[in-house]
Amino acid sequence: MMFFGTLMMGTLISISANSWLSAWMGLEINLLSFIPLMSDNKLMSSEASLKYFLTQALASSVLLFAVIVFMLNSNKINSNYFMEMMIFSSLLLKSGSAPFHFWFPNVMEGLSWLNSLILMTWQKIAPLMLISYIIFKPLIIISILLSSLIGALGGLNQTSLRKLMAYSSINHLGWMLAAMFHSNQLWLTYFLFYMFLTASMIFMLNMFSISHMNQLFSCFFHSKILKFLLFFNLLSLGGLPPFLGFFPKWIVIQYLTVNNQLFLLLFMVLMTLITLYFYMRLCYSAFMLNYYENNWMINSSYNYLIMKMFMIISFFSVFGFFFISSLYFLF
Repeated sequence: MMFFGTLMMGTLISISANSWLSAWMGLEINLLSFIPLMSDNKLMSSEASLKYFLTQALASSVLLFAVIVFMLNSNKINSNYFMEMMIFSSLLLKSGSAPFHFWFPNVMEGLSWLNSLILMTWQKIAPLMLISYIIFKPLIIISILLSSLIGALGGLNQTSLRKLMAYSSINHLGWMLAAMFHSNQLWLTYFLFYMFLTASMIFMLNMFSISHMNQLFSCFFHSKILKFLLFFNLLSLGGLPPFLGFFPKWIVIQYLTVNNQLFLLLFMVLMTLITLYFYMRLCYSAFMLNYYENNWMINSSYNYLIMKMFMIISFFSVFGFFFISSLYFLF
């Protein structure tokens, strides 16, 4: 609980800082609080925490160096341009955006589901907020295109669900960075929806201890409703139109169209279709193929209250689009 508290405090210090130095301090507190949370007596988790520490320490040192040089050479225009690029790159590395995404899927593979949830949601708040303060146009466009591309193509040959979620997260980061072009409110809205959908997905994967694709097909013999809800959540996370996950993408598409950034929009939509392809491939085989059902698995041993809670969350994920879109266009 102590480390969890300081983890949150570090993020809050960063997003409420009025100088780069205090923002860096918040990021460091956040990093050093997350390392003990990652280590849970597994070989993979100690490897993941070491990888995470090394990449984040590199990003922090580059950020601190760039900030100090930026403060020393605040009169010179050329050096400012270069330092802004360094600050921006270090923040992209911290958030796990492409082309600095290399550590993210490997670290995810060694974590428990709840730690993965923290890494995919809470750990992105501070870097993304700092990125929104210092939008460096040439690099952010490259990052949007590469995040969309790598997030789509990286997930195609994965059998591990953790890596699949990591590449999905990189793809969503591309959309968030594109939303930053227009307003803070827009990317924050997208991030909140993404956080809710990821949490509802990981909540179920954690509850059934599912880590790989082949476990999905043999897990839900006792309850067809749960099986459908899980895969509907997956499609919602991918952004398929009737589900809630399409709504934040719809708003970003609207803003990009109004601002005439049509090439960027077309590229992002095409890459999202590839992510939807590997989600659909997963769902199709689970829905359409006939698997043997074992009679002794009919009685569910799972906590009834937890199941009810999950069903309520999934209901919002699957059918929330109609309510949210009505409210959005009313107000």
